[in-house]
Amino acid sequence: MARRYFGTDGVRGVVGESLTPELVKRLGRAAALWSPGGRVFIGRDTRGSGPELEAAFADGVASAGGNAVLGGVLPSPAVALLALDLGAVISASHNPPEYNGVKFFDAAGQKLTDASEEEIEALLDEPPSAARGTIDHVEISADSYLEHVLERFGSDLSGLRVAVDCANGAYSEIAPTAFERLGADVVPLATEPDGTNINVGCGATDLSLLARTVPEQRADLGVAFDGDGDRMLAVDAEGNPVDGDQILAILALDLAVDFVVVTVMTNLGFHQLMEEHGIRVLTTDVGDRYVLEALRREGGVLGGEQSGHIICLDGHVTGDGLAAALLLCRALQGRPLAEAAARMPRFAQVQENVRLAGDRKVPPAVLQEVKRLNIELDGRARILVRPSGTEPVLRILAEASDPDEAAEYCGTISALVRRELG
Repeated sequence: MARRYFGTDGVRGVVGESLTPELVKRLGRAAALWSPGGRVFIGRDTRGSGPELEAAFADGVASAGGNAVLGGVLPSPAVALLALDLGAVISASHNPPEYNGVKFFDAAGQKLTDASEEEIEALLDEPPSAARGTIDHVEISADSYLEHVLERFGSDLSGLRVAVDCANGAYSEIAPTAFERLGADVVPLATEPDGTNINVGCGATDLSLLARTVPEQRADLGVAFDGDGDRMLAVDAEGNPVDGDQILAILALDLAVDFVVVTVMTNLGFHQLMEEHGIRVLTTDVGDRYVLEALRREGGVLGGEQSGHIICLDGHVTGDGLAAALLLCRALQGRPLAEAAARMPRFAQVQENVRLAGDRKVPPAVLQEVKRLNIELDGRARILVRPSGTEPVLRILAEASDPDEAAEYCGTISALVRRELG
């Protein structure tokens, strides 16, 4: 059965349109019925719609005879660590404030498989149980999470001045506290959520605030999270962005891993650097859950995405923005971030989205031409065409050492896609 509501990372939509309290209540009921014991730990980010949807989800869990445990405002990785029979986060992650959603973790803190999400969808129309369950609140979840991250990923950051952009999201109190407790001189940014400003002009989806502030405040570097805290990007002392590929490269060399898991979007320069150091690279589809699945299947500890999902399973169960930021600071070992990031060559990447009216499939003629060109390019450049997992578009990526060459390939394939789609 094809999934109707679940996308790349849970169920997500504009509140009041594709995402309603009634749908969230049904999701809560279905999730509790699906989980082995019906105990669901629930966190949320700082969106204005969060309390209403949290209440709807908890009511759904209770209507199935389950036990809903509300942890309040928490980053997604905290919910993964604290999950009971199931963990649920009321969040739309990096999306604007008008969006919200629900994503799940199983009892081991792992994101659900496609098959599990299909099974939950199949239970959406189940009626309430005869016996109603319970709804409880806990107050110490954030403290427990912070202690765990500091113990497993913290180091002495004395003498380091760090700008910390919390996206007016779930890390607004936790992240600055973490850096301060490790001895860093902290410049906090976007730490005043009001329900309408999450991810707005700040955070990992918009580095402009961080890029301005770091040079102005003479910080050594800046780190930025998204609204629910599972992504992290950085800027160097001059305000230049450092993406997930570069951060992952720094960590891979510092941790001396044998292999690392990335997605098809990862820069060719990353692959080149890993090959030079004898580190095997395994590539998955886009989505941090696919990276996680591959890490667990292969027994690895490090993986991530260009977008800032950085996963280190040595002491954790999922991707964690704060853990990644602390690991990055530790890996610098006194070096400027720009120097550490410069070890990875960056190929130019040119991207374009082509909107789809119907089926989210790549036309066969496009697939054939992309295959032909990639064989001809033989690894010195590449072209990728894939359907988006979150919106009705085809994403086209061309990559080459020469920006003009990348732009030419992207334009050629985009034009072919439009001709084939009519």
